[in-house]
Amino acid sequence: MLSVQHVSGGYSDEIVLKNISFDVEQGELFGILGPNGSGKTTLLKMISGILPIKQGEILISGNRLQEYGIKQLAQLVAVLSQHSSQSFSYTVKETVSLGRYAHQKGWFQTWSKEDETIVQRVMDQTGIASFQHKNIQELSGGEKQRVFLAQALAQEPEILLLDEPTNHLDLSYQKELLDLLKQWTAEKGLTVISIFHDLNLAGLYCDRLLLLEKGTINIHHIPNEVLREDRIRDVYQTKVQKHPHPKVAAPQLVLLPEVQRPAKMIEINEAMLRVSNEFIDLKSPAPLRTMSSGVVGSGTGWHHTFVNRHVSKDYNCDDHRVEMASFLTSKGFEPSETVGMMTAVRPEDMVSGRFEQGDFSVFVVVTAGVGNAIDASKSEHHSYQMTPGTINTWIFVNGELTEEAFIQSIMTATEAKVKALHDLMVVDEVTGTIATGTSTDSILIAATQTGKVLEFAGTITPLGKLISKAVYMCTTEAIEKSQKRKYR
Repeated sequence: MLSVQHVSGGYSDEIVLKNISFDVEQGELFGILGPNGSGKTTLLKMISGILPIKQGEILISGNRLQEYGIKQLAQLVAVLSQHSSQSFSYTVKETVSLGRYAHQKGWFQTWSKEDETIVQRVMDQTGIASFQHKNIQELSGGEKQRVFLAQALAQEPEILLLDEPTNHLDLSYQKELLDLLKQWTAEKGLTVISIFHDLNLAGLYCDRLLLLEKGTINIHHIPNEVLREDRIRDVYQTKVQKHPHPKVAAPQLVLLPEVQRPAKMIEINEAMLRVSNEFIDLKSPAPLRTMSSGVVGSGTGWHHTFVNRHVSKDYNCDDHRVEMASFLTSKGFEPSETVGMMTAVRPEDMVSGRFEQGDFSVFVVVTAGVGNAIDASKSEHHSYQMTPGTINTWIFVNGELTEEAFIQSIMTATEAKVKALHDLMVVDEVTGTIATGTSTDSILIAATQTGKVLEFAGTITPLGKLISKAVYMCTTEAIEKSQKRKYR
């Protein structure tokens, strides 16, 4: 569809772009990235024919760009610039209708039913039909942007060139616009070439990306390869961290601000723990990086407060997450900053301990009962029934964990818990075999992210050894406490 071959050029005698080559296939959503001054807008102007090419060639559908007349090119290529302006007091519909000019014929150009149908359709698709009779000068920046997009779409081009299409648009319209463009590429074979400043939107929607750096191509590849941490850090000269999108297979980047670390090391310990008849809670002086299976605050995040709530064994709720959040709010906790768990174990039977090794330590809190103990290898013999969490384990690490160490911490803690149940001969009452846990165990790993960097947490690493010892000892004691209460 489009082939850029060894193109160089710029403004007057200034060469902005040097030896640029890439191809774009029909139906692609192709993104152009790069810092300010890297040549993104210059490249788009060359493709649209606004700027001349000093060297090289641009081919559209196999023909050289220079071979097309102005009207012919307008039938193939539509442009939405970053700073679209309107000097005349046209209505919205009149402005959109200008996009049909390239398809009209003769000296006395007439408005056809087809023209009207297309204009009304693109106004509906861009969400501007409801104010089509308004003067464009009365619109907000975001509304104007959608009007000019509709005008470009009204041309029914084969290639749509966009310079920051989400400029001035709020979040909902950014998503709607890019969803629409993605749909048009898939269903109509529209080829979209767009400049993006938002790297996350580019990674989420584009099929391929071109990264420019100082007028040359740094890389031309799939988003996952272009949006690498080291590459973006070097080109944009800023700190970023890459994460997968939680719902789709797309890379996302987060900025890493130069946040000052706390003046004092954060130390999570027993002095921060409170125990009442209703719950156990711990409040940290600063947010902790967390990974948990809590009723509230599950997954990964940053949390200040940790609550293990006592509920009856017959607790039942249609939506336990909503009910738990309501409970936390009623007790003065902010659910968005809290990891909340439930347990049928009495809070006073909690066991905690601080364990230290060299220049880091862990603080562990366990509530454990084994009334619904399960042998995971024979779980198919059990019926599915949600019951309050029985063995709830909190592990606070006074150190800085890597992503790998977070996951390994959970693995190591689980192995230590299983060993405790084995040594105490806790039996799955349905199968008669040794249990490996209970049906609703929950776990939390929370790190201060200050102090010593702990890269690994496997069972033979320094951190793994400390977690193994702490979880085994606390789980053993907590189960013994629970069993004593049972037989009183």
